[in-house]
Amino acid sequence: MAETRDEGGLLETIKVIVQALAIALVIRTLLFQPFNIPSGSMIPTLLIGDYVFVSKYAYGYSNYSIPFGPNLFSGRILGSEPKRGDVVVFKLPRDNETDYIKRVIGLPGDRIQMIDGRLYINNAIVTREAVAKARTEARDGHEVDVATYKETLPGGVEHTIIEVEGDHGINDNTELFVVPPGHYFMMGDNRDNSTDSRIAPELGGVGYVPYENLVGRAERIFFSVKKDEPALAFWRWPWSVRWDRLLKSAH
Repeated sequence: MAETRDEGGLLETIKVIVQALAIALVIRTLLFQPFNIPSGSMIPTLLIGDYVFVSKYAYGYSNYSIPFGPNLFSGRILGSEPKRGDVVVFKLPRDNETDYIKRVIGLPGDRIQMIDGRLYINNAIVTREAVAKARTEARDGHEVDVATYKETLPGGVEHTIIEVEGDHGINDNTELFVVPPGHYFMMGDNRDNSTDSRIAPELGGVGYVPYENLVGRAERIFFSVKKDEPALAFWRWPWSVRWDRLLKSAH
């Protein structure tokens, strides 16, 4: 009888594990997926070492928003279009595999251009207001105080950007971009250190991002460790975790 009870207990344990894995898979596929931030292109909104929850349901579902990207259908189901100012995770168009996170700046049909460090949308300059300088890394790795602005996009979304090289960075003067139907124009908040839609795919950039490539919308920072700190080294958390960033908005 003891052997029968042991077998029953093992089967129950396996059943609970399978159910837990199934629930986790459903949550990750349909609701929320965690991502970590490996680069500084979204500073100061997102820092290297931030971990964010991304809502998968925000824009509906495509093959690219499903784990491993199976070719199950074309387009999106239950689709909803992103809004200007959303912070979005998407699959890099030139390989459809690499996850990128940027801010939606241009919607289909928009005319986007950078002139002397200022952003123009549909021939109108985007309002920005200087705020206290932020301290971050320059290209050479040294920490510097950099120009910081509150930028207000058409529609009213406010967010903070930094200009490490002032208004004379490598991508601060661009051609005029006209966003094609069904595509979006993405930019990083760290304007002088972001590989984004200002750079053509053939030059190693992002280019226009198809609607189908959107994975989800960044919602909330749920964990954050300082740069180069291992996230799983829990014994270091008292001084490695950025406690003030936990549960902050990711946009």
